[in-house]
Formats: sequence, C-alpha cells, structure tokens
Amino acid sequence: MTKDGAEAGTRTEDGVPRRLPRVRGFAEWPAEGSPREEGKALRKRVPRSAHATLDLDASRPGAVDAVEESSRGRLPELTPLRVGRMAATPFAFLRGAAGLMAYDLARTPMTRIRAQICGDAHAANFGLYGDARGGLVIDLNDFDETVLGPWEWDLKRLTTSLVLAGRAAGADEDRCRKAAYDAVGAYRRTMRLLAKLPVLDAWNAIADEELVSHTDAHDLLGTLERVSEKARHNTSGRFAAKSTQPTEDGGRRFVDAPPVLRRVPDAEAAAVAASLEEYVGTLPEDRLPLLARHAVHDVAFRVVGTGSVGTRSYVVLLLDHRGEPLVLQVKEARASALVPHLVTAGFEASAAEHEGRRVVRGQKRMQVVSDTLLGWTTVDGRPFQVRQFRNRKGSVDPAALAADQMDDYGRMTGALLARAHSHSVDPRLIAGYCGKSEELDEAMAAFAVAYADRTEADHSDLVTAVREGRIAAETGV
Repeated sequence: MTKDGAEAGTRTEDGVPRRLPRVRGFAEWPAEGSPREEGKALRKRVPRSAHATLDLDASRPGAVDAVEESSRGRLPELTPLRVGRMAATPFAFLRGAAGLMAYDLARTPMTRIRAQICGDAHAANFGLYGDARGGLVIDLNDFDETVLGPWEWDLKRLTTSLVLAGRAAGADEDRCRKAAYDAVGAYRRTMRLLAKLPVLDAWNAIADEELVSHTDAHDLLGTLERVSEKARHNTSGRFAAKSTQPTEDGGRRFVDAPPVLRRVPDAEAAAVAASLEEYVGTLPEDRLPLLARHAVHDVAFRVVGTGSVGTRSYVVLLLDHRGEPLVLQVKEARASALVPHLVTAGFEASAAEHEGRRVVRGQKRMQVVSDTLLGWTTVDGRPFQVRQFRNRKGSVDPAALAADQMDDYGRMTGALLARAHSHSVDPRLIAGYCGKSEELDEAMAAFAVAYADRTEADHSDLVTAVREGRIAAETGV
C-alpha cells in the first residue's frame, strides 16, 4: 500500500489515485529495493578478486576420460573425427570440452546470479547471420549448451578462449592477457550502460552498426567487412548449387561429398522429412504460408562443428515453385553438458522436456534478432532443433586474427555477451556487482591465463594418447 492507501501500481488523474489491480508478470510501482545495491552487497560474500581462483579438484577427469565421456551417445564412426579435430590445437580442445570446463567452474567462486547463458561462449561462437530483411547481425550464434546458469561461467569461458586463440595466432602473452582483460572490461561497461538506459532501449541495444564504435574495435573494421562480404553470399542457394544435382522430374538431390556430406537410406530420409510436420507446429502461425510454398525434395547427413561432431545432423532441401532452394538444418539436440555440474554447484537443474525446445528458447532469449524459422522436432525418438542452413552466416576465426586485433575482438565479444545476458537478468544487478573499478577485469584475466595453461596440458595429454594409440583420431577433414 502507498501512504495514501492506494494499491501499489496506482496512477493519479487530477490528483485522484486510481486503483488498478496488480498484474502478474509485471513489476510493482513504486519499486522496492535496488538491484544495483543488491549486486554491490554481493561483493562482501564473493569479492571480485576471488574470480582469479582456480583450484583444480583432485578427482578431476583426465583429458582422455573427459573426451570419451562426452562422446557417449554420439555416432561411433564419427568419434575419431571429433577427437582429431580436438587434438588439432589447445583452442580446438577447449571448443570440444565444455563439459570438462563446467566441471572446473562448478568449483570456483560464484555470485549465484543466474542468467540464460550460452554455456559454450568461446570466441569462435560469435558471428554474423542474416535477419528477416537480408541485413547482417553479429551476435552469439551457437546455443547447444544453453541453460540457466551463472553468468560468470560464460565470461570465464570467453576470456580463456581469447587467450588460447591469441596464442594460436602467435600473439605474445601480454596481448593474449590483454584480450581477456579487455573482454571483461567491455562486459562490465556494457552492463553498466544497459543498466542506465530505459528498458526498451536496453533490450534492443548494441546494434551491429554501433558495435565497433561502442567497443573501440576500429582495428577490426577491415576483417569484419571481409567477413560480411563473404557472409552475404553464404546462402541456401549457393550451398544447393554446389551440393545438389538436377533430377529427372525437374527437382534436385544432394550429391555425396564424404566425409562431410552423404546421402542417407530412404527410410532415414523419410523419418527426417516426416518430422517436419512436428517442426511446423512449433513455429509462429505467420511463418506457415512461407513453408507451405516449398516442397521437400531431399535429405542428407552433414557433419558439423568441433564439439558437435558425432551428433546426428541433417540438411533438408526445399524448393519453391521456381526451383529456388531453401535448406533447413535438422540437428540433434543433446542434453546440455553443463547440467550435472550445475547440480554439483548447488543450482536447480533438470533434464529439459525437449532438448530442441531448450536450445531454441535459449537462443531466442539471448539474441536481439533470431532466425525466423527456428523450431524443434523429434526423429526416431531423439530431439532435434531446426533452423535455416547457411543463412548468410559468417564468422571471424579468432585464432587467425592479427595480434593487434585480439583486444578489439575481446572488447566486441565481451559487449555482445553482456547484452545477451541482460535479456534474462536485470543488468542493474550484475552492474552493481561488477562496479566501476577494474578489479573484476584483473581477476578474470588471471583466471583465463591459468585455465589456458591447464587446457594446453589437457590438449597435450590427448595428443599423447592419440600418438600412443590409446584413443583413435582421424585428421585432415
């Protein structure tokens, strides 16, 4: 009640209080408490300097055990390919070891503030993609592991990956550490900016054309322009032109290109095609006329990614009345590798009702603009996510950046991560904790360097196991 006796949520008209009911899902007025002060208070329980801590558990799984555990349930014939890709570099190892890092992060200091996190926010999981009007957006673009969890886990994975990518690119240690340091600083400053803005402005903030200036990433301009130009041509049409051939009835079919692309038996193709009926039911109704003007022509299996290798992933060829292609990716959605480690850390976490739905909903919570055809389905009892394939996607390879671009890339990705987190947690809360000083930047940069060293040791253990024949690896593809 307010002091004049009106219910919370009232407004006045000519000085007379108007009584309005409290509405579920909306904030109360006047607001009680201060999220910023609540965040500041958390510093007493978890000092920002504590985020430098890395105390490895004595029972921590070895690199080979972790890789073998994460391969359970994958297609066994593709496991050697996954191992080979992870064995290529320490940065590649990190990309495939989200579960192992989550094991370690569960034993680090945490504020207990939960957000929708990517779960695998390494530096190569940011990129360009097309919006509904053909424009390009840059954002996080991989959500296989997304879940409600500690915001710090995403930031520590990003900073560690920047150190490893910098080392792979030949940057010296000072530049690698600075990339991590600058990523945290950009995250912190962006969260403070979002906390000050009106909520609607904050929700839609950090548009692509403003991002370079906001993060002072001007050295990246040339790289981003080249990636953007390539992304504009990375479409379903171009993929179909290279990967399909005409059929006698005027349609098209996929052509084998092993080991990355292969045709599948008729029964398997039919099961994937039939699953699209469930998928259509997960889309907003205004998307249905678009798909109704396309016919399903073929299905093929396509190997994807580093961490995703061994999961079931299909491409489905659709053609419109003019024979123009639209390619959908139907990708298996496994349980997030973070879930058991969240439980260890004392968070409530349980298996999702449908893993494809978890991925899609997490992606929509974190991105400003998402693929208009995102949905989910089930094939032979397994959950899958569905999305457009080659939707003008482009990516920066952080391990190939010039040394003087690493800190720019760190600032850009740190800002993007802050904006993504702010969709599910009040930015005032995290901004209050992070504060104005560089204490958090220093601590997380120190953690990133230490964990990068640990990852290099894990990678070395895996390479040794491959060389000694203790685990099979296939390279060169």
